[in-house]
Amino acid sequence: MAEKEISILDREEIERKEILKRYKSLLRSIRHELTNEQKKEIRSAFDLALDAHKDMRRKSGEPYIYHPIAVAKIAASEIGLGTTSIVCALIHDVVEDSEYTNEDIRRKFGDKVAKIVGGLTKIQDVFDHTDSMQAENFRKMLLTLSDDVRVILVKLCDRLHNMRTLESMSRKNQLKISSETLFLYAPLAHRLGLYNVKTELEDLAIKYTQKEAYKEIGLKLNAKKAARDRYIKKFIEPLKSSLDESGLTYEIKGRPKSIYSILKKMNNQGIAFEQVYDLFAVRIIIDSKPEREKADCWTAYSIVTDIYKPNPQRTRDWITTPKSNGYESLHTTVMASDGKWVEVQIRTKRMDEIAEKGYAAHWKYKNNQDGVASAKTDGVDGWLSRIKEVLDNPSTNALEFLDDFKLQLIHDEIYVFTPGGDLKKLPVGATALDFAFEIHTEVGNKCIGAKLNNKLVPISHVLSNGDQVEILTSEKQYPKEEWLNYLVTGKAIARVRNYLRESKREAADLGKAILKKKFGKDKVVFNDDNIQKVLRYFKVNSPLDLFYSIQKGLISQDKLDIHFIVNNKIKTITKSDSLVKQNSTNKTNKKEIIVGEDKDLDYTLSKCCNPIPGDDIFGFITIGEGVKIHRTNCPNAVSLMSNYGYRVIKAQWQDSLVKDDKKFIAGIKIIGIDDVGIVSSLTDIISKNHGVNMKSITIESNSGTFEGTIALFVDDTKHLDLLIKSILEKHPTMQISRVDLNS
Repeated sequence: MAEKEISILDREEIERKEILKRYKSLLRSIRHELTNEQKKEIRSAFDLALDAHKDMRRKSGEPYIYHPIAVAKIAASEIGLGTTSIVCALIHDVVEDSEYTNEDIRRKFGDKVAKIVGGLTKIQDVFDHTDSMQAENFRKMLLTLSDDVRVILVKLCDRLHNMRTLESMSRKNQLKISSETLFLYAPLAHRLGLYNVKTELEDLAIKYTQKEAYKEIGLKLNAKKAARDRYIKKFIEPLKSSLDESGLTYEIKGRPKSIYSILKKMNNQGIAFEQVYDLFAVRIIIDSKPEREKADCWTAYSIVTDIYKPNPQRTRDWITTPKSNGYESLHTTVMASDGKWVEVQIRTKRMDEIAEKGYAAHWKYKNNQDGVASAKTDGVDGWLSRIKEVLDNPSTNALEFLDDFKLQLIHDEIYVFTPGGDLKKLPVGATALDFAFEIHTEVGNKCIGAKLNNKLVPISHVLSNGDQVEILTSEKQYPKEEWLNYLVTGKAIARVRNYLRESKREAADLGKAILKKKFGKDKVVFNDDNIQKVLRYFKVNSPLDLFYSIQKGLISQDKLDIHFIVNNKIKTITKSDSLVKQNSTNKTNKKEIIVGEDKDLDYTLSKCCNPIPGDDIFGFITIGEGVKIHRTNCPNAVSLMSNYGYRVIKAQWQDSLVKDDKKFIAGIKIIGIDDVGIVSSLTDIISKNHGVNMKSITIESNSGTFEGTIALFVDDTKHLDLLIKSILEKHPTMQISRVDLNS
């Protein structure tokens, strides 16, 4: 017993020393000079966190306090945030995980810290599962962005550390957390200019959602590293001599592409790793005075394009017009001497810091005294202003709100001019109607068309870079449901939805009066129970929809026999009933998959991604169709797991599947050189050589090449891989990739 007690004491002493060591490392990582007052505040936050988490451990078994210290260190060293953010990072889980309240935080650290910590504290109330609880968490966090962007920055630090330590979590939580990361946090980091954070979040996410692909690409990148380094060295040698002669002070280096971006290119283009040539970019970073930045970057561009021939369609000038997240750089893609395309990025030290550190660096330069940088970093504030417009008008539906917000994150930008020459930034794909709402809500509401470069176009016309747009309005115009089909900006969509919702509510009030009158005429009590019976009779979702349908004539008043409806027995289908209802026509007969811990639970294979044995999978509890099995890299997986994490259930293929006549549908896409007999050759390999049946085959020929999709019945992923290998052995120039059939 004494030995055991000594070992516990020894462990506690070792951990105490390790905690202090990590705390001192945090202090050393802080980039700015700390005043005595700031040191005391950080120490006070550390002591509070230490006390609040003293009996807590992470899934890995480590003391929980390691986590807030690590989050604070990321905030300080990797993003460059200040004292307030470091304090908030240290105590971000205190209110949620201990008896300390937000009021305690307010008394000890003030209103600002209390507000940020409040935004970081997860919602613990139980929400109606018609909306996602996780979406409610997102909404609460994002709404605090209206007050202080540091909520999001600290949350990103928290998410990054959680992703770095995800190994110890269950498989279900790995999938859920990784999907949330891809769905919201990585785009948020990108939009706030945190390139390094965004890249690491994406790579760590696919490490768990697409394990095999991540591992395979990582191994291939490492195997080619030496050859890649030699290639970069050879490429930059002539650039160095010319840059030296120009008198510029510079640094030049190669930057490898992330695993996520390589995998995305492979999937989008249907190509193998070996066919991705731009595995790296060359970056030239110039030490420039503020007034010389633009001239020096264009000087470097001129040197690069004198030596290597540029692709004019791949030149991007984000120095003259920076991105909304403050990003400034010149990008060009040039042809190297061996005929390969290489991307070259040119920027100054200030631009590079903003590109790497994002909003924190933007704020630093915005508030310095030179004034030149300040004028160039206003784009971030413009984006935040547009975001706040969405946040200030949240819809009642959490998922709808999240969609509106996400629209602000994912699009690239175009630049469009008003008739007076004012520049407006809009997402790619924005229409004339989006532009109208960008000017003002009332202009959008009354928009009937536009003049595009003096030519009349409809409100649905998609705008291009450099367009000059004049909006035409009419007092008789008003928003319509169909407008939502060709709007892409969150602001415009939110405004139209609000208008339609309000109009529907007004119509519903009139419909309610009609129904109430009908109840009175039929001498039936107008109460909730009887209204529910009418809802079920007409199969309408809500009282609002019922009242609206009556007012608009979608439910004829002739059919409103209230006495008959209320006094007849109508079966009520509860949510729990519908949750377990199975679609018997689409059930699998044999249980190839263990769902949760149950070998006998019914499930169906999702048609959106057609999983086959060998695929990494998860189960999703649907309303009305039981458990559906999806691949973890399914097009819908990220959205399902991030928005409805509570409905995700573990699923895995049986270790030893009984080999019988059971086949699974898989799709492959083939691109190649068109030739006489190509279809016959493909079908011979598939059907004769491998005995594989085809469900369908579609081949289209165009200018000497062909593209085709084939749906096959296969045993598992190994069977499919063997078949693809056989086709490539006979036709090595073909490009073959697996596709989702969406059948």
